[in-house]
Amino acid sequence: MEAEAAVDPRADRIEQLRRRMDAIPARSAGPPRVGRVDPLPVGEQPASAGIRTLPVAGPLADLLVHRGLVRGTVAQIAGPASLRASLLASVTGSGHWAAVVGDPTLGLLAAVEMGADLNRCALIPDPGDDPIAVAAVLVDGIDLIVVRVGGRDTPPSRVRAVTARARRAGAVLAVDGRWPNVDVRLQAQVAGYHGLTGGPGRITGLDLDVEALTRGHLPRRARITVAGCGRHVQWASATTDPVSSADPVPVPELRVAQ
Repeated sequence: MEAEAAVDPRADRIEQLRRRMDAIPARSAGPPRVGRVDPLPVGEQPASAGIRTLPVAGPLADLLVHRGLVRGTVAQIAGPASLRASLLASVTGSGHWAAVVGDPTLGLLAAVEMGADLNRCALIPDPGDDPIAVAAVLVDGIDLIVVRVGGRDTPPSRVRAVTARARRAGAVLAVDGRWPNVDVRLQAQVAGYHGLTGGPGRITGLDLDVEALTRGHLPRRARITVAGCGRHVQWASATTDPVSSADPVPVPELRVAQ
């Protein structure tokens, strides 16, 4: 009798998420659609005719074919946490909704300094052993879902089901980890640091080598500087030579997620 009365904790967690989503205002924009879109919601970036995108930092936009993350697509994200924090900042800072699933180490302070609005972000640091099930629920009401799956393999049938659900809902699923048949891959690696001159010092920024590969297009690459500016962190095209990342690096005071 006790076994029959036991509650599945995963089902309970998903039900709680559904109730929280019911309290969120309608998604800021619907799925991709053909035809003229006028006007665009605040923060929405124009792309090719009939395509709606979620905004990204300027230097990242230059690498993407449609200058943003196209709604209803799946993106694979690899590299420093700064990349995920930047997506979170651009989307929530422009009035959209985002969720982070299974990524308890993501630097939220760094995301805030990049412009994130955590009031528009659902955080699920511990989704249990099935983060994809949680992400599948969130795509119905959230604009951007960042889910960390690591090295686990997701069955192709589930990949197709969740991908189709994201396309219907007009959400962007950003996966950190293995995921086949993605629409765009964003990969970054630290190329060096700024602010370290003549021995120990303070890190004032870091350079990232970023590559964006959109399905059907040649890869685009750029070196981007993530640097502190007062209480803010900005993304800009690299203009100066950084200190090699192979050099000894003291504990940074700049809160840039690496």
